[in-house]
Amino acid sequence: MALSTKAFFASSIPPIAPKRIPQTPNSNPFSLTSLPSAHKDWSIAHQDNAILWSTPLERERGRDGFSLQHEQKMEECGHVLRKVRKDDPFESLNMINAVQRLGIDYYFQQEIEAILHSQYLKYIAHGDCGHELHEVALRFRLLRQQGYHVPADIFNNFKDKEGKFNKELAEDIDGLMALYEASQLGIEGEDILEEAGNFSERLLNARVRQLDDNQVRVVGSTLRHPYHKSLARFMVKNFIGNFQDRNGWLNDLQQLAKMDFNMVQSMHQKEIVQISKWWTDVGLSEELKFARDQPLKWYTVSMACLTDPDMSDERVELTKPISLIYIIDDIFDVYGSLEELTLFTEAVNKWDFAALEQLPEYMKICFKALYDITNEISYKIYRKHGWNPIDSLRKTWAILFNVFLVEAKWFATGRSPKSEEYLTNAVVSSGVHVVLVHIFFLLGHRLNKETVQLVDNIPGIISFPGTILRLWDDLGSAMDESQDGHDGSYIDYYMQENEGCSIKESREKVVGMISDAWKQLNKECLSPNPYPTTFTKASLNLARLVPLLYSYDNNHCLPSLEEHMKSMLYESFTM
Repeated sequence: MALSTKAFFASSIPPIAPKRIPQTPNSNPFSLTSLPSAHKDWSIAHQDNAILWSTPLERERGRDGFSLQHEQKMEECGHVLRKVRKDDPFESLNMINAVQRLGIDYYFQQEIEAILHSQYLKYIAHGDCGHELHEVALRFRLLRQQGYHVPADIFNNFKDKEGKFNKELAEDIDGLMALYEASQLGIEGEDILEEAGNFSERLLNARVRQLDDNQVRVVGSTLRHPYHKSLARFMVKNFIGNFQDRNGWLNDLQQLAKMDFNMVQSMHQKEIVQISKWWTDVGLSEELKFARDQPLKWYTVSMACLTDPDMSDERVELTKPISLIYIIDDIFDVYGSLEELTLFTEAVNKWDFAALEQLPEYMKICFKALYDITNEISYKIYRKHGWNPIDSLRKTWAILFNVFLVEAKWFATGRSPKSEEYLTNAVVSSGVHVVLVHIFFLLGHRLNKETVQLVDNIPGIISFPGTILRLWDDLGSAMDESQDGHDGSYIDYYMQENEGCSIKESREKVVGMISDAWKQLNKECLSPNPYPTTFTKASLNLARLVPLLYSYDNNHCLPSLEEHMKSMLYESFTM
């Protein structure tokens, strides 16, 4: 039986780490076929069960001069950020914007919070939000991102007597881009931000023909990848490419960002080595040949959600439950019989090896892996943060199995659920709650009885990313490259309930539902809320990753995700 929370805390002696069940090594542990030319500059060798990884970049890391140069550049940028706070409030906002887009904001969290808090207090005390659209919209977005609940009605200042946005704003390209970016932070009931987004998008598209090539690039990037709904680190090279050859602090920030990108890339490469070795040792790809074998794709989720460099251990650990979500999904969706799946679900709910006797061997192997990994992660969290999450993790796995079983029964009996009944179940079967619950405990911030109870009950900060993921999947663009399962979709069930409703109308409804889920998620992230900033950021990042995970092409591949991964992992900046 698994150790209970009570047993964990009853003794002053630290718990003994669970032993891994030996598995057959996998001779080909890492599937890199989606990136056929990406690994030409590396070498991976297996010697005495160790994986050796070497790159020119790794060898460069050994030079003390590089670290010293990085420290010096970081100090220079920090000094400028502190100075500009006093000298030019608008320039300080521009600098924060650049720091965030370059993916180096974790170095300057204190400076950023000091600047934004000061500007928020000034706004609250005097109503001073600026007069130019660019400044007002940028300040609004940065404050909202930081959790400050600034009112959206400040944009009424840019409307005419008829209540419509001034046509003269069409000449202000920077202002329109800032307004479009700000509109992405809307919450329920803020119609003015919905209007602002439509207005700015329409005018920017209309002005494209009158802009130079660089402006067209920047505008197009803004419309396709607004900051709030994009993964900043995935967009670093794009931002640098759009703003090259700039003098002053932006050039210094870009130099720091390039150094940092290369250093973090090296870290990600090391993490992949660890995951590759773990995946070999656990042996699931050998034992369960029907299941997906995509550890690199699974690691992508960890890398996207947990971006700070000091979260290396957490990224490696998080990849393990993510891999199990995919494996278990394949068991339910393409392989197990309903009788087997029912027994499997009962065993997980009981968390008891005795319940495995009637199960086929492959399910026993999967349960043992689930049992081991969950206990190991719980042990590591307990050692690091003093809280044993085993009961919460067991509960979250039981919830996932239960909703998987509901879907299996629907298919086995030929029953078509109502669209809302389907969606309620499908949000949970997305597996998002499993990922975010693990993230919550791995981060180890604000661990107390109240927050744990909240997380155990799948609050909005967890369920809304699940809604976004499930609805993106159901839009029909998600044609998984290796699954032949029988999932239904919200669109299918909605059209069955609404005779005469076209596919186009159904898809438009789903797009609107995704937009609504984003608004609800935005509200969850505003202060005050009971969650640590690192957790709300991870939740947002998971929602931001969704379009990349589910944008399949006609060849059942993920070209956008593959391109980003190739850039992140294999293409370093030349210094």
